[in-house]
Amino acid sequence: MKILGIDTSGLVGAVAVADGDTLVSQFSIQYKTTHSEILMPMLDDICRKINLDLKSIDAIAVAKGPGSFTGLRIGSATAKGLALALDVPIIPVPTVDGIAYNLYGLEKIICPMMDARRNQVYTGLYTFVPNTSEDKGCERSFDMQVIHEQFATSIDDIAEKINEIGKPVVLLGDGIPVYHDKLEELLKVPYSVAPMHQNRQNAAALVALAAKYASEGRTVSADEFAPDYLRLSQAEREAKENPNKNHELKRQDMRKAPGLVRIREMTPEDIEDAAILEKTNLGKEAWTRNQLTVAMTRDDTIYLVAEKAGRVVGLCGVQNISGDGEVTNVSVAADCRGEGIGYKMLKQLLERGRGIGIKDYTLEVRAGNTSAIHLYERLGFVSEGIRPGFYDDPREDAAIYWKRNQE
Repeated sequence: MKILGIDTSGLVGAVAVADGDTLVSQFSIQYKTTHSEILMPMLDDICRKINLDLKSIDAIAVAKGPGSFTGLRIGSATAKGLALALDVPIIPVPTVDGIAYNLYGLEKIICPMMDARRNQVYTGLYTFVPNTSEDKGCERSFDMQVIHEQFATSIDDIAEKINEIGKPVVLLGDGIPVYHDKLEELLKVPYSVAPMHQNRQNAAALVALAAKYASEGRTVSADEFAPDYLRLSQAEREAKENPNKNHELKRQDMRKAPGLVRIREMTPEDIEDAAILEKTNLGKEAWTRNQLTVAMTRDDTIYLVAEKAGRVVGLCGVQNISGDGEVTNVSVAADCRGEGIGYKMLKQLLERGRGIGIKDYTLEVRAGNTSAIHLYERLGFVSEGIRPGFYDDPREDAAIYWKRNQE
């Protein structure tokens, strides 16, 4: 059975091809790129280098989650598209299971941890037990035993569960560096951390586990497949955590409350309105629908909109470039200016940017745009230079502003 594996659930973007018991190819990147940029080029490169005809693929294995919401959407959409085009099934592999499979044959407790932010991790507990039914003399094979299936929880909770088992544990995943000091304090059993070649998502492990699942009939059609986020989206979390907020106004009721402004993450359904807002405000300098779509799906960006009476009246976005946050878009509808919408959007954007590793922020603004400059300075931005003649139609200098971390 020839299986194509895709994993974009975390920081690593990975693709692999297995044919029977042979790993034919694997390609993984964990660098300053996004899955939307690298996934298809990686797949295309593999196809060219091993002369792979995609029509020869028997199934698509994909990390089904949990993980990055954006990353999972990119991987899932790619897998579903390929499966539909090739008329082959999908083998959904739980992300945490796939990470644990990196340590095949290890009879200690295995605990992968993915950083889920908000002081939580995506995790699970596993071990490998010898398969006595396939005893071949000295040769041993193993089955992965799921002690606790993947779930989202706090570091305190998973540490308590590990301590209750009372056996040595091996930790792996991108959550370990984030919470290492806390784990060192909480864990009461001997523990070790998997080395770098085994401690992240690995498409080779994914296809190996997928082959086992396929032999057990654990496949679905492209239409049936859906990612497993394990956790509610931010908007859903906010609604659940604040059930009485704004008198429980729902979206359809917002038209009855024209003064209410809601700041939230931009969704694909907002692209059309956001592009129109950009075009109205910026003309030729406006971002296109395609540019906004690509920007929104990157792992290193945050895009927010302001919604009023069911209408998108504001847009702002930031991209993390090696720890510096470049504020790329700030637009407010002309008839809503002076209501503090720009301030509310940017304040949230700056706060959320810390969550994706941004330390300092920068932006460019027309030197003559005094209202925008007043807003940025109110938020702590400081002018650090001029870029002469940067803007066209009309030609104007750009003022360069920075908000630097004072810690």
